Order: sequence, then structure tokens, then C-alpha cells
Amino acid sequence: MKKFMKEFKAFISRGNVMDMAVGIIIGGAFTAIVNSLVNDIINPIIGLFGGMNFDRLSIPLKGEATLNYGSFITNILNFLIMALVVFLIVKAVNAAAKKLEKKEEEKAPDTKECPYCMSKIAIKATRCPNCTSMLEEMQEEK
Repeated sequence: MKKFMKEFKAFISRGNVMDMAVGIIIGGAFTAIVNSLVNDIINPIIGLFGGMNFDRLSIPLKGEATLNYGSFITNILNFLIMALVVFLIVKAVNAAAKKLEKKEEEKAPDTKECPYCMSKIAIKATRCPNCTSMLEEMQEEK
């Protein structure tokens, strides 16, 4: 039993298990937000223009049994709307991340090119580590 508990502790404290747990929790909260956006905002707006409620469409079978195909159509439409909303959110987040990435790239460079061998070297280098040439900028200072 002691070995089992040790293995379980190692499993549960691994980084990917914790990341997965956080992802599931955040995913649940995000699902509630997207559901609310679709059900409370987008669907009523679509209802203004379409005026059709598919939930009520059904085919009577034997007795009181009915085939509620309208509910199925509604669920398909809700899925497509939610997929579109999630796509637009991810697209906006990716665009914002790309803008932040460009701002980071605009920072001062940390490498330069050796004028002799054309290899990339540290900006503060006084001698090229590849061709061992003394760099002109530092020779001029002496």
C-alpha cells in the first residue's frame, strides 16, 4: 500500500496532471460564458430575424411518443453558433498575442553580424568567436 501511495503521489504532482486539472476548471467556466453568450444574446437576436423555433417540430409516433427532430436541429444550430463564437474569440486572442509578440521583437537586438565571416555574434563581443577577428568598433576606440 505504501508503494501505491508513493506512485499515486508522484502521478498527481506531475506538472501535466495539474495543467490538465486547471484546464478542465477553466474550460468549465469558459463553457458557461460561451453558453450564456449564445443562449442569452445571440439566439434572441437570431430569433428576431428568423422567427422560427425549431424546438416545437416533431413527428407523432405511436401513442404519446414523438420524434422531436426540431430539438436536434436546434442543438446542431447551437453547436455551430458556439463553434463560431469560440473561433472568433480564439482568433481575437491570437491577434492580440501577435501584436504583443511584434512589440517584443522591436526591442534592441542582442546580436550583430561579424563583418569578416558574417556569423551572428553577441552585441557586446570584441572578438568574433568564429573567425577570431578583432571587431572594428572596438579597434577604433583604442
